Formats: sequence, C-alpha cells, structure tokens
Amino acid sequence: MNSNIVVKVENLGKQYKIGAVVDRSPTLRDAIVRAVRRPVEVLRGQALPRKEIIWALRNVSFEVERGKVLGIIGRNGAGKSTLLKVLSRITEPSEGYARITGRVGSLLEVGTGFNPELTGRENIFLNGAILGMRRSEIDRKFDEIVEFSGVEKFIETPVKRYSSGMYLRLAFSVAAHLEPEILVVDEVLAVGDAEFQRRCIGKMSEVAGEGRTVLFVSHNMSAVIRLTEESIVLQNGQMVYRAPTQEAVEFYMSSGYSQSSERRWSLDEIPDSAKPFRPIALRVKDPRGNIGDVVRSIEPLTVEMEYELEEDIQGLRVGIYLLTMRGDLVFVSFDTDSGPEYEKFGTRPAGRYVSRCQIPADFFNEGQYVIGINASSYRVKRFFQEEHALSFSIDSMGAPGKQWPEVRMGSVRPRLNWQIEEQF
Repeated sequence: MNSNIVVKVENLGKQYKIGAVVDRSPTLRDAIVRAVRRPVEVLRGQALPRKEIIWALRNVSFEVERGKVLGIIGRNGAGKSTLLKVLSRITEPSEGYARITGRVGSLLEVGTGFNPELTGRENIFLNGAILGMRRSEIDRKFDEIVEFSGVEKFIETPVKRYSSGMYLRLAFSVAAHLEPEILVVDEVLAVGDAEFQRRCIGKMSEVAGEGRTVLFVSHNMSAVIRLTEESIVLQNGQMVYRAPTQEAVEFYMSSGYSQSSERRWSLDEIPDSAKPFRPIALRVKDPRGNIGDVVRSIEPLTVEMEYELEEDIQGLRVGIYLLTMRGDLVFVSFDTDSGPEYEKFGTRPAGRYVSRCQIPADFFNEGQYVIGINASSYRVKRFFQEEHALSFSIDSMGAPGKQWPEVRMGSVRPRLNWQIEEQF
C-alpha cells in the first residue's frame, strides 16, 4: 500500500440478521427439552424462526491519504455510522477489509467510551490510556483539554451528572487533543451551541493542518463544505458518489427527490413508529395550482402536506423545514404556529387532512431549495420526519435588481420598500 495512504477500504460489507428469536431458556433442562422438540416441530411442519439478512454496508471501496479531511454524507440509514464503527474497530466487517495506518481517535456518539461513574478528570485519563497515550502525554494536554471543553467547574464530578452538551464537549475535546493520527467524528455538531460548533470546526481544521486525517460525518452540509475538500455519498449501504465536496453535496441534496415537486409515500416507506400518523403526499404549487419543479420568485407558492390520522392525536403539529441545496436552514414553520389554530386543533380527530401554507412572492433568491417535513407532539413524540422530502427551483426572472448581471448573495431576495430623498 502507498505509504501516503492511511485508510484503505476494499469491498467492505457488514450484514446483520433481524427477526431471529432469542433463546431465553432459564435452565439447562429447558434448553435440552427445546433441543429435543425442535426436530419434531420441523417434521410437523412448524416453521423455524425467520431470519432476515440486511446489509448495512456492501461493496464499499475507497482510500484516504494522510492529512486529508474526508466527508461522509448520506441519509439516515445509509450506513455512515456503521462504516465509522468498522473503521474504529468497534465492529468487525462481514466481508472485505479496512486497513488503517496509525492511531485512531473516535467520537461516534456523545461520550463514546466514557464511564458514567467516573469523573471528567478520570475519563480523560481513561480515554487517553485506551488511545495508547502515556500518562505524561495526557498530563501535558490535560489543561488544554479541560479549557477547550468548558467544563472546568465540573471536572471532578461524575459524568453521569453532565448534561448532554457538557458530555459532548468533553468527549470531543479528549478525542481531538490526544493526538490520534486519524480522527473519526460522527455528528459532533448535532449537540452544542453555535460557539462550540464553531470551535469544533476550528479544531478539526487545525488537526488536518497538522497532517492528521479526519473522517467527518454530518448532516450539516455547510460544515461539510467548510471543513472538507472531498466527500463520499452513501446510499442504502453502498458508495454511490465521490467527488470534491461541493459537487458531492449537490449530488446528495438533489438525488432521490421528486422532479415534479410532489412526494408521495407508499405504505412500505412509512415506519411503524409513525402510527397513528400516515403521510400521503407533499406538494409545491404555483398560484394556478400547477405542480412543477420550477416556481417564479415574483409569484407566491403554496406548500401542502396531505396526511391521515388513524386515531385522535393530542398536540399534533405538522411543519416544514426549508433548506438551501447546501443544507443551510432558511426557516421552520408549523401549522399550529398561530394562536387560533393552536387552540382549535389542541386535539386533532382521526381523519384525512391537508395542512397548507403560502410563501409570499418576492421571498426567494434564485436557486434550488429542499423541503423536509416533521409531524410531532412537542416534547412528547415525533411521529414522522423526512429531512429531505423534495426539491424545487426558483426562477428569479423579474426579481428586484435583475437589471444588474451580478449574482445576488443569500437565500432570500425580498422586494423592500426603498425611498430616495434628495436633501437640499
């Protein structure tokens, strides 16, 4: 292998068996009886427990050079976290191999490897030892780790008493400061305030600048674009695209969406956890009621969500997330944001519904946008969410400022009421 290649993945696959019945025989006698009965049950035609095999990863191959920051993007369930777990030696692959050169520091979820009964100080030394660091090395980095994490006041407190944000900050700080040759990070920006997210991105840039390698998974496309030069896209456990990050993000954000600005859900696409909420369709319409993938910026557009409730739901809210193709959030809006609607639909009876909103004219800048949906009862249950349900394009012909050929920055392009007064 090329000495500059620190990660080499070849035909990697990971399979899981689901639907297997767990043998919970409490005694040796029960286990023997079960073993004797099984052949008789088979002869009588009684079926064996069904075991379904699913591939979380299949035929994944790529290489990463030393000092590169590689983005790994894809929808939920695409195999991103499974890939990182294999690379971090947390789980074994079912086929193929992954060859890693150098010490790996992993942050795959909040506080991976932390012992909740130990204090923050003790966990820093424990994680350092797991990474193969000598105590003198950990001592040298200790103050810097604690300062970065911002948990100085609680460093002698058992981490089980930490909030999720404190847990994350300390976990990331340990993983980033104990000098692994390869840093593996999964959704570190999912928790934490904006300031901490900025510091995380800065630290990962610093790690890469020191010649170390970073594998970075995130749904925050802006962070992926900012931090990485190249990314791979996973879909259904397979690598479907590798390119410079801007191209990879555009491929990911546009792939799989309806080109008619309508998304319909079949029954097999809806998880059981969504019940009693059943999504039917999401649409974008122009003022004439047409469903199309291009809408003029100087006209209002309507977003409507059609769904069915199999039983009454209390406190239901159905809303949209509107994002740019880079993954930047433009706004979030729910159908019970107004006081009267909130009071009227405190309990939403079983039946079929359409929740509809209108986005005014002269709001969007030109470009492509993505709509995600969310149906939930606030702080009680999330029934259904699809982060990237469909995409549509905005044609800015006739929009404010089109007399200049320059590209207008930003996601919105409002027609503001300017006045020019000549002063005498």
